[in-house]
Amino acid sequence: MARKKLQVWLPLIFSVVMAAGMMIGYQLRAKTTGGNSFLQNNNVSPLQEVMGLIKNKYVDNVNTDSLEEPAITGVLNRLDPHSVYIPAQDLQALNEDLQGNFQGIGIEFQVINDTVNVMNVIPDGPSFKAGVQIGDKIISVNDTVNLTGKDIGTADIRKQLRGEDGSAVTIGIVRGSEPKKIKITRGVIPLYSLDAAYMLDSVTGYIKLNKFAETTYREFMQAMEKLHAQHIQQLVLDLRENGGGIMQQAVNIADEFLSDDKLIVYTQGEHSPRADYRCSKDGVFEKGRLVVLVDETSASASEILAGALQDWDRATIVGRRTFGKGLVQQQFNLSDRSALRLTIARYYTPLGRNIQKPYDKGREQYEQELMNRYHDGELLVGDTSKPAGQAFKTPSGHLVYGGGGITPDIFVPYDTSSQPRKVIQLFTNGTLRNFVYNYYIGHRDQLQQFKSPGELMKKYALGENEWKQLQNFALRDSVDIKNLEASAKTFVMQQMQNLLARQIWRNEGYYEFANASDPVIKKALEVLK
Repeated sequence: MARKKLQVWLPLIFSVVMAAGMMIGYQLRAKTTGGNSFLQNNNVSPLQEVMGLIKNKYVDNVNTDSLEEPAITGVLNRLDPHSVYIPAQDLQALNEDLQGNFQGIGIEFQVINDTVNVMNVIPDGPSFKAGVQIGDKIISVNDTVNLTGKDIGTADIRKQLRGEDGSAVTIGIVRGSEPKKIKITRGVIPLYSLDAAYMLDSVTGYIKLNKFAETTYREFMQAMEKLHAQHIQQLVLDLRENGGGIMQQAVNIADEFLSDDKLIVYTQGEHSPRADYRCSKDGVFEKGRLVVLVDETSASASEILAGALQDWDRATIVGRRTFGKGLVQQQFNLSDRSALRLTIARYYTPLGRNIQKPYDKGREQYEQELMNRYHDGELLVGDTSKPAGQAFKTPSGHLVYGGGGITPDIFVPYDTSSQPRKVIQLFTNGTLRNFVYNYYIGHRDQLQQFKSPGELMKKYALGENEWKQLQNFALRDSVDIKNLEASAKTFVMQQMQNLLARQIWRNEGYYEFANASDPVIKKALEVLK
């Protein structure tokens, strides 16, 4: 069952890791003087000659632009898996994710039954100020664009709703059974790197980071200020599912945990001289006990942070072996507004470890590596993982290894319980998420009485009645969960409660609920005690 689940999620997991992880070292406002000077080479290459001949001599008329992208991709495929060409139409979205914001109306939406449903409205955002509410159904944009029907896609919806800061858009909605028109002035919408920051108990803080963007360090420092006000003495830093991002942001956060002028990371390549990144200031949490959570999708900048803290014996690393990306990319903007993210160096932890996993067998094998870990039993039994690469000793004498990711100090297996195919379908089809949304709409007045996730956890529990409602709801998506085993049912009910908390309080609420039953969090608390 676990294999099926991993196969379902692996393409998404890998695309997230690749899309975010490949950006390490990438500067959103990269130096343009000298950085692109190689593009000014006047020598014509054979590839350029071939393209010119096709354009001027080929028997039929050919759009040579359509040939350039596969040609470039073919060249890059002979390099490493993280050197990539980004077409112009895709570049903005990738840049927005690292910038930590985009321009739009500030809602979360989902297409349910061929209709755009407003799942969440960002507090104090443009839609919030204009009066859009959770549960509204968007049916049109500017009276001309219809947003209903089977042919409408998520990308099309985003294209219609997004626009420049200060521009106006009028949406047609249905609220209950009443049609309305709402004019919204678009604004800058944050894409937060920090999912949650709260106290796990009276002395233990928790911070969850989902990436390293331009805003990550600032968000982290604001979270630490909040936790210090609650008298934090020890911290759990959650980097699971964090595919990386901007290296300097990880360096800045590491500086808050390490003292003096300790080395955090260094980079070096054939054409890139060694560059050291060291601590440069007093940190906000140099003394308290620290646990860092990682898993097989923690990559790139996440591995830099975890590796530095492990090398200096500053934190206990808990979870599973990380992705294994030790390459640095720089972005070069091209003349047609596309971009090349080219690997220019390797990075090394303070002890000199490079944790890049092998890619000499091609990209397909590289992408398959996470599935291989499951087949080999590594995700389930930690001692099946043999350390790879050279051994290094930390100041306390603890052995750590290079090659293939950061191996945790304490292993927690991949959770394979209660995940049969029908349960996986509840997630992949969006069935469970849509059920929780509809449940919230039907019980909104009752649920809004709760002021915090903790209060909801203590006073409100989903039971047998809600389970029967979910059974009937799932049948609409051809998912029959009537005869699920007890353990699977318990798992689904817990996920329902977690998603309900997210519907009310977004990610902060979700993690406060989910962490209460998370075996990795439980292990982290045991380590701290």
